[in-house]
Amino acid sequence: MPELKEDKKLKKELRLFDVYAISTGAMFSSGFFLLPGLAAAQTGPSVILAYFVAGLLILPAMFSVAELSTAMPRAGGAYYFIDRSLGPLFGTVGGIGSWLALIFKSAFALIGMGAYIAIFIDLPITPVALALTIIFGITNIVGAKESSWLQNVLVSTLVSILLFYVFQGLFAVFNVDFFEVLRSEFQPFFQFGVQGFFATIGFVFVSYAGLTKVASVSEEVQNPDRNIPLGMMLSLGTATFIYVVGVFIMVMLLEPEALHADLTPVATAGEVFMNWLPGNTGLLLVVIAAIAAFASTANAGIMSAARYPLAMARDELIPRRFSKLGRFGTPTLATLATVIAMILLILLLNVEAVAKLASAFQLLLFGILNVSVIVMRESEIEGYDPGFRSPWYPYMQIAGFFISGFLIAQMGFLSIAFTIVIAAISVIWYFGYAQSRVKRQGAIFHVHARLGQYQYEGLEREMRGIMREKGLRKEDPYEKAIGRSLVFDFNRPVTVESVTDMVCAMMAERAKTTKKTLIEMFRQDPDESIIPVGHSTALKHIRIDNDMDTEVALVRLTEGLETDNSDDDDIHCLIYLASSNQNSGQHLRILAHLAEMIDNVDFEERWLKAEDEGELREILLRDERFINITLKKGSKSEKAIGKMVKELDELLPGESLITMVKRDGELIFPHGNTVLQENDQLSIIGEKKDIEEIKKRGED
Repeated sequence: MPELKEDKKLKKELRLFDVYAISTGAMFSSGFFLLPGLAAAQTGPSVILAYFVAGLLILPAMFSVAELSTAMPRAGGAYYFIDRSLGPLFGTVGGIGSWLALIFKSAFALIGMGAYIAIFIDLPITPVALALTIIFGITNIVGAKESSWLQNVLVSTLVSILLFYVFQGLFAVFNVDFFEVLRSEFQPFFQFGVQGFFATIGFVFVSYAGLTKVASVSEEVQNPDRNIPLGMMLSLGTATFIYVVGVFIMVMLLEPEALHADLTPVATAGEVFMNWLPGNTGLLLVVIAAIAAFASTANAGIMSAARYPLAMARDELIPRRFSKLGRFGTPTLATLATVIAMILLILLLNVEAVAKLASAFQLLLFGILNVSVIVMRESEIEGYDPGFRSPWYPYMQIAGFFISGFLIAQMGFLSIAFTIVIAAISVIWYFGYAQSRVKRQGAIFHVHARLGQYQYEGLEREMRGIMREKGLRKEDPYEKAIGRSLVFDFNRPVTVESVTDMVCAMMAERAKTTKKTLIEMFRQDPDESIIPVGHSTALKHIRIDNDMDTEVALVRLTEGLETDNSDDDDIHCLIYLASSNQNSGQHLRILAHLAEMIDNVDFEERWLKAEDEGELREILLRDERFINITLKKGSKSEKAIGKMVKELDELLPGESLITMVKRDGELIFPHGNTVLQENDQLSIIGEKKDIEEIKKRGED
């Protein structure tokens, strides 16, 4: 049975603000609107510091998830990362546990909304929670774009009101006898000692746990290398500021006894300093913010939770029908299963109690995800190419693992027992259903040479496939390498050996090595260094220890290769790629992009019909990033004649670059002092907007 079947991918429709909205919406609910009073009852005024420290303690998990998400942007987030690093058994535990923890938290958010709605309207909260669950489920089925639009509206409303609340609260705090209140309300600061303080950190830490849930929709994020880490950082900054300052305001303005017993402390504090607004406007704003917070948590939870069964079904850990996408391009069956589970939970169980118990499992996941980063890095799988790398590796991950252990210890026996039960159920499911259906292993088996016989080669292929999907990074010198590439054009059959000999002779100086060394490297391991692409093209690639620029040679073989193998008559294109070992990820990305360009339907036809070297290069360049210009008197290009390349900054917009000059049939690779002459043909690369500007200037 094939191990990894090709599945239809989710649409990439989520941008930076969507990532920010999902992360922020998943954090703000009970953590701000219900817990501050209960937390203050455990530690006194040091609850302010507890919220701040909890925000710092989430950093290892955030950095680790950001790295894993940019390396492996796949639906399922934590499940996928754990599965590919530690193997399908751990993946099953992570996937089922994450799904359950998310639906518990989402259901609790809808139930918790009742405490604030009841301030104005006495509604039966269970029917309201059920109705909202169905509405959010339908929205998520209709499309990620529609669901994210709703999420954006909810979070924009929430953050706007809370920022207004915080600044109004600060104004009120500094209008009272500030230092006198500090002395009276903040003594003693650690009211129940250090033990009470640390227990409170564990209690409020779950307020930040939703930060990483955006990883489960990473497959749908545009430019994940930038948007996922940046969105999470902005979200954490927003949450930490509002949590810490908001709780500070509550401690300053409310009597300790009243605060400790209050389940709606945000509203109570708001009544103190927002009474200048007409009627109950201030209180109404707080209620609207609370409803937006709980609703955004539920909506983000359903969106994220539905990706876990989708991802697990793709890997055959649960029935594959859950991996199917509906007519709107969303995981319809997985979303329905999530909504039904939430409805049953709301109807049959004490949601608040179960949600609190599930928090310990979330902490366990954070610890495992930190381990996953270490495993993926130490496995040295070449295709593992995160666009964001966690700082202070591996100390950040080691700290994150022990932080999770410490916080779990603060959760109490029942929470730990609940975590063990979920893990046990997941293990039973794996051995009873999934084990016989999966053959892969995690990257953990790549770490130790003594376990080499268990390595799963498909993992390397999968990582390279992800790298190809992600495409080039902005800093990758693909256009520059192609723009200045060597070109060889043969209209008679030639041998691979003779072609390699000529390529190496020309490339040696650029590669800062000898022709003999290059020939030996291109020939030493033919199975590894030549990649057939389609039926008419082959790629040969090497990496050199020298600090060198990426170099490419393009070879057109009109009559094919001269060999005893008749199949080689069909090889019309050979591409040689050489780059530095210091940039192995960049080498693989360029290699993957070359393969993607060659896969174009009309590549072979265009390649054989190209009239000159310039056209051959253009076929492999993204048209909007490349242009050829001939310098002629009487034309707009006349300004460049007689000038050195370094003097053309005013004529070349943005970061556009002259990669090559063709003069009297010879190729010149220009430097700053190269003087341009009439009839020189310039090959220029640049960003799309820069090339458009150059074309526009030529038309003016």
